[in-house]
Amino acid sequence: MESLKNTEHYSDQTLKNWIENESMNEALANKADSIRRNIYGDDVYIRGLIEFSNFCKNDCFYCGIRKSNKNVERYRLLPQEIIDCADIGYKLGFRTYVMQSGEDTYYTDDMIVEIVEKVKENHSDTAITLSLGEKSYDSYKRFYDAGADRYLLREETSDREHYSKLHPSFMSFDHRREALWQLKEIGYQVGGGFMVDSPYQTTENLIADLRFLQELEPDMIGIGPYLRSVDTPFKDFNDGSFTKTLRLVSVLRILFPYALIPATTALGTINPLGREMGLKAGANVLMPNLSPSMYRKQYQLYDNKICTGDEAAECKACLSLRVDKSGYKIVTDKGDVITRQKNLVF
Repeated sequence: MESLKNTEHYSDQTLKNWIENESMNEALANKADSIRRNIYGDDVYIRGLIEFSNFCKNDCFYCGIRKSNKNVERYRLLPQEIIDCADIGYKLGFRTYVMQSGEDTYYTDDMIVEIVEKVKENHSDTAITLSLGEKSYDSYKRFYDAGADRYLLREETSDREHYSKLHPSFMSFDHRREALWQLKEIGYQVGGGFMVDSPYQTTENLIADLRFLQELEPDMIGIGPYLRSVDTPFKDFNDGSFTKTLRLVSVLRILFPYALIPATTALGTINPLGREMGLKAGANVLMPNLSPSMYRKQYQLYDNKICTGDEAAECKACLSLRVDKSGYKIVTDKGDVITRQKNLVF
């Protein structure tokens, strides 16, 4: 069995050229697509996204559901409503659920454990991914012991100074990084990631992000273009570059051949064909929305987020058709990360 880690070293100058050079898109995408097909074939894994609360105790300067935003219509799902979303998703063919919220202190550890245990009791052949922000080690361990399989926690930036420009002073750069290492130690499949073209970001920041991920070796890596929200201090900054984001999806596939990489909702928001183009750039995961339709528009991390049509999990057939036309196929599978494979040829 051969490890799927990429042991080839790419210099900072090479990474800088890949990140900045618009003419590299096609070459990087072709290389990345070849790698993903060699490992995952043309399979695209779908995750049923359950955005169950838009309350958040944090005040990140870029986020539309930040604590200080008084223009957000807040909502919370009850534990049974979250469980019901998973039941609906199972009937639609989903075998992984991503349960995501702001850092909402309403949900106690006991409540999260109850939800995870009940979903696993109902559907033992599924995987549960949590994306609840920063918690204590003991909380992470309880969720894992209850049956949670994966945890998403994007570091957003790997540069301490840049972090301080994106977050209020009470939030800790070190605590966020420590949380990722704790999740790995416990045994989760761990997901990290960053924004592309977030305010004050430099190419050097992006290279540092890639180097940190090489150190962390996460199972999942989610990135997307920074998209502004009118109700944040960063409302006057430009949206991130779509083409640069696609290049970085390809770079991630090259650096992390084994990784599960989503074509994110943000890509689909900035470009109607963004998710299909993300797949062609090396991504292999999509996350349609399983949240109750009445709440989808209220989970607004950024302006103009796509919330209807093919984004909705109920329109899985429509999404499948679009994926098929792009040269890939949606599969009903938990979609665990593949880390080793026989006869690997890049």
